Amino acid sequence: MSKRVAVLGAGSWGTALAAVLLENGQDVMLWSRNPAQAEEINVQHTNHAYLPAFTLPETLTATSDLEKAVHHAEVLVFVVPTKAIRSLAAAAAEYIGSPKLIVHASKGLEQQTHKRISTILEEEIPAEKRLGVVALSGPSHAEEVMAKDITTITAASTDLKSSESVQTLFLNDYFRVYTNPDIIGVEIGAALKNIIAVGAGALTGMGFGDNAKAALVTRGLAEITRLGAAMGADPLTFMGLSGVGDLIVTCTSPHSRNWRAGQLLGKGQQVDTILKEMGMVVEGISTTKAAYELAQDYEIDMPITEAIYRVIYGDAEVKYVILDLMQREGKPE
Repeated sequence: MSKRVAVLGAGSWGTALAAVLLENGQDVMLWSRNPAQAEEINVQHTNHAYLPAFTLPETLTATSDLEKAVHHAEVLVFVVPTKAIRSLAAAAAEYIGSPKLIVHASKGLEQQTHKRISTILEEEIPAEKRLGVVALSGPSHAEEVMAKDITTITAASTDLKSSESVQTLFLNDYFRVYTNPDIIGVEIGAALKNIIAVGAGALTGMGFGDNAKAALVTRGLAEITRLGAAMGADPLTFMGLSGVGDLIVTCTSPHSRNWRAGQLLGKGQQVDTILKEMGMVVEGISTTKAAYELAQDYEIDMPITEAIYRVIYGDAEVKYVILDLMQREGKPE
């Protein structure tokens, strides 16, 4: 039985998820804050700003009217940058009548508060207006999902029924969805892997090879696990799709905007120039600051995160930061 779903956010990932839902027979409405983008999707069946190589399903309906999108849906899927989650959730909550299943597919931590996205959604959408909150996350490039390459992700929630509902909505023969009760671990892994991806890109930009990248990814996973466990996550979660799986895909592919931003950093470009050139949100940039501050709060050793923080926010030169990392005192793994 089909469900009415509103996907809030018409970037590459929101558009790809909407296409999966349509293929699965769901009744989908895609919301964009940009009326011109919504019109392009409806009339031309394209999203050139984010997925220029693909034609979208003609049955995909887009709108820039948030009230219309919320009223349409039984399920709300938030797919906007982390910095926009709180304001969008508060605005959407005004239009919610009967309770809805709340899903998000964003990856980051809120600045200043350092809160996870599910926490923000719970704060802004009253309990009587939601059936459950689910994080949809894992190793996934929008371009490959649009091409129907095999993709495996996680639907995480403290409520198994909600996770299973999301699994049923999205599951098909190329888009595989597993459930996970550890929403803390899934969200922390999703957010912090972007930091390591910036570092992996920087290594590539500086001309380092696979050995250096493997070291960075492996030790980066250790950092993520230490902080995640301190915040209440199950360490085993980071061995799964939203941990090592997401690290692999994000740290090794030019599809990743975090990797691309890091590569440009490694070549000597400034952060402001990179963000302007890319024209899209790079979550790893802002998450680096949040993770660095969390590491101080929890007294967790995160040398890679600290190094990337020094480059982005302290104007340190990449080559000297890498040298400092390599000259750390030897100790047991």
